[in-house]
Amino acid sequence: MRLKTAWMYHDIMDLYGDKGNIMTLKKRCEDRGIEFDLHTVGIGENADLSDFDLVFIGGGADKEQESLLPDLLSRKENIAKAIDENTFFLLICGGYQLFGQHYEAADHEKLPGLGFYSYRTDTGKQKTRCIGNIIIEADLDGRKMKLVGFENHGGQTVHVEKPLGRVLHGFGNSFDAGMEGFYDGHVLGTYLHGPLLPKNPELADFVIAKGLAKKNPGFQYEDLQEIETPFANEARQVLFERYKVEQ
Repeated sequence: MRLKTAWMYHDIMDLYGDKGNIMTLKKRCEDRGIEFDLHTVGIGENADLSDFDLVFIGGGADKEQESLLPDLLSRKENIAKAIDENTFFLLICGGYQLFGQHYEAADHEKLPGLGFYSYRTDTGKQKTRCIGNIIIEADLDGRKMKLVGFENHGGQTVHVEKPLGRVLHGFGNSFDAGMEGFYDGHVLGTYLHGPLLPKNPELADFVIAKGLAKKNPGFQYEDLQEIETPFANEARQVLFERYKVEQ
């Protein structure tokens, strides 16, 4: 079994250790005997994204997002085709923002997004940011899981019709949203850095299962061999206790 993965803009969208997400996916696949076939896709590089099982885009600052935007927009039709053909997309921070209607940079310049979804991202007032540890309760295809991470974003994402989860501690999509991220079964976008997947092995396995299901119809999370994660569980427990959140 093989998980063919594209890491887009790997050289400029790697804020807050997002490379750790790829490292986690690779390790958890290899521990199960699943081939992790990784390809990087940079600006100007040809790639048919519909040929991949999983596509990952990490986070970046305004400068990086603006620099990649022409290339990303040129791939809009191909990205739509990939989504329609059940390629799974994992988007962190800037990657998440760019799938919406627009992203407003700190200087108030509005950068167009891919426009796949109704949400948009406006800049925070008076240069304020959502910063700190965050805990959310996500609902992923009926599977409830608590996710932990670190958020640091000035952008305020609004009009999210299908949020990833409910905020238990922290901010989320915007200062008063009460909800975090986006998930519609094909695309998962979130502001959780830290990086995300080493802190949330259950989510890492969920992403692996969604990717494998493209070429293995009917494949489910439960079909993955269980892997013990004592260190991640201990780290998560520290945050749950600190912020008085039941695990």
